[in-house]
Amino acid sequence: MKIICIQENLKEGLNIVQNIIGKNLTLPILNNILLITDKKQLKLSTTDLEIAITNYVSCKIEKEGSITVPAKTLVGFINNLPNKKIEIIEKSGIIYLKCENYKSNIKGLDAKDFPIIPKIKGDTFIELNSFEFKNATEEVVDFISYSDIRPEITGVFFDFSLEKRIKLVATDSFRLGEKILNIKDIKIKKGIINSVIIPQKTIQELIRICAGQKEDVLKITIENNQILFDLNNTQIISKLIEGNYPNYQQLIPKQFETSVLIDKEEIVKAVKLSSIFSSKINDVRLKINPGKSLIQFFSQNIELGENLSELAADIKGKEIEIMFNYKYLLDGLNSVDTKKVFLGLNGEASPGIIKPEGESDFIYVVMPIKL
Repeated sequence: MKIICIQENLKEGLNIVQNIIGKNLTLPILNNILLITDKKQLKLSTTDLEIAITNYVSCKIEKEGSITVPAKTLVGFINNLPNKKIEIIEKSGIIYLKCENYKSNIKGLDAKDFPIIPKIKGDTFIELNSFEFKNATEEVVDFISYSDIRPEITGVFFDFSLEKRIKLVATDSFRLGEKILNIKDIKIKKGIINSVIIPQKTIQELIRICAGQKEDVLKITIENNQILFDLNNTQIISKLIEGNYPNYQQLIPKQFETSVLIDKEEIVKAVKLSSIFSSKINDVRLKINPGKSLIQFFSQNIELGENLSELAADIKGKEIEIMFNYKYLLDGLNSVDTKKVFLGLNGEASPGIIKPEGESDFIYVVMPIKL
């Protein structure tokens, strides 16, 4: 193999694919990046056997070939070169790199031993804007569970059955986020599976890659319990999580005994102040008084002291005292991007609802701590 690449292009491609590589002692080749000439481009691929990422880099190919190279060594060397032409030559399992007056050689492993990356035909697909998709997944991805006992809630649930809308759901059983992605321009080729559960790691990689891409078209294909995200020069293939997602809809109340409309910045500030004096269970107590249009935020720590904050709010319904984990409360509030936020409550033992004022595309459900 003999190729010539621009350092900036190669650096960008390597940084896209190298993120999923850890330190694998049982299968050392998984610590490598596969370099292979393909269709007059350099194809870079990595995998951890659950996810595979591929990126195509423009370059001049003088001789076809393939090899796998330790990712840490290759990325470290390329990232520190000047933005000039890099010549890469492979001979007898070693790649020789030259960039102006910088030279290096790195021992590789045979490309034939690299795990086969599945191929998905792409006959059935969904096509949409990658940035809209990234923004929607960012709102729910942090609510996922890390439980080994319930693998079905360790990913984001995607419902593709709605017309020109995609529903995204994530939960750890203590809180839940549901986001409706409304899409003006979406192409859905018939035959796509109605719903899937995508692992958190896959979603996090997709968010990272979409954030740095210029390509705004994302094509999604599902086939044989695997999903392909295609961003033209970059593809992510991932296994899907098997199992049935919980019937979460029954947990979301439609009516509320107590409704609150309050300034988002003010309530976030009040919860953060209360968190400083919170106990070991991260609790903050809310006392909501409709008669005085007032919410009190109270927290107490035996070793530190206590805090009481009061905020004016538009309150309807019954008086209530309820306690939440302040971290979970902040996660929901920070997912709202409107000036005011709505809180819906049905007693001290029922889940609370947080959503943007006047909008119905996002809803956050949080379980209270028993008083």
